[in-house]
Amino acid sequence: MDHNANTSGLPFFKMHGAGNDFVIIDSRGRGALCSPALAAALGDRHRGVGFDQLAEILDSDTADFHLDFWNSDGSRAGACGNATRCVCHYMMAQTGRDRLSLTTARGTLYAQRGADGQVTVNMGQPQRGWRDLPLAREVDMMALPLDGAPVALGMGNPHAVFFVPDAEAVDLALRGPALEHDPLFPQRCNIEFASLTAPDTLRLRVWERGAGITLACGSGTCAAAVAAHLRGLTSRRVTVQADGGVLQVDWREDGVWLTGPVAYVFEGRLSAQMMALVAP
Repeated sequence: MDHNANTSGLPFFKMHGAGNDFVIIDSRGRGALCSPALAAALGDRHRGVGFDQLAEILDSDTADFHLDFWNSDGSRAGACGNATRCVCHYMMAQTGRDRLSLTTARGTLYAQRGADGQVTVNMGQPQRGWRDLPLAREVDMMALPLDGAPVALGMGNPHAVFFVPDAEAVDLALRGPALEHDPLFPQRCNIEFASLTAPDTLRLRVWERGAGITLACGSGTCAAAVAAHLRGLTSRRVTVQADGGVLQVDWREDGVWLTGPVAYVFEGRLSAQMMALVAP
């Protein structure tokens, strides 16, 4: 087989932020190309490319670009902080700019690059109303009626943050699926387990809605930091140690700012055979 023969397939590239990995498709000038079938096919780590989320870059009339997000099971993701940071790194390299605006289902977000090369994105203010998440019924958002009494809040997607003595001791594979699909969450939920390891420092492990266990989660990191401050455990500036690396959160008056590393891994093209499998 001539592995260099495929020059006309759909181009994509792979990036990660603290081990949270993404396939990114630049669809500017072409219109949206992604679908549930394509996202699920690409998300398969054995038969596709594999990712935690897929991000599609689209044109925007009101910002520098627009982003849509998909989970690896083919479902939509309303927000993805680390994918946003990765795409902004790519777009900054293209434009030569250190500040960008983008639109998402979450609204208009803003990103900037620091002198150390890390990318920061403003994920907006947390959603603290039960209808905003949404929940199935009105309950105390600071202590949901679940074992462990987690804090519930939204970052463009729903989160339930459990504070535990040792996040590393939690069996995510056992607890994550049941909590994600609990009847309290009609649109499912992202699940975080956090423990305070030092002043203003959290150890965090994540079960992501539609993706499962991930090495990091940008919106989940923001949710955990906000929840920790609301519980009186930390200040508004928090260092979060995820399985895949360290992220910083600063909850300011204008929103929750997420900072961390990004890495460009590789680029490729989807073969005609792969595209035929998901053609409408």
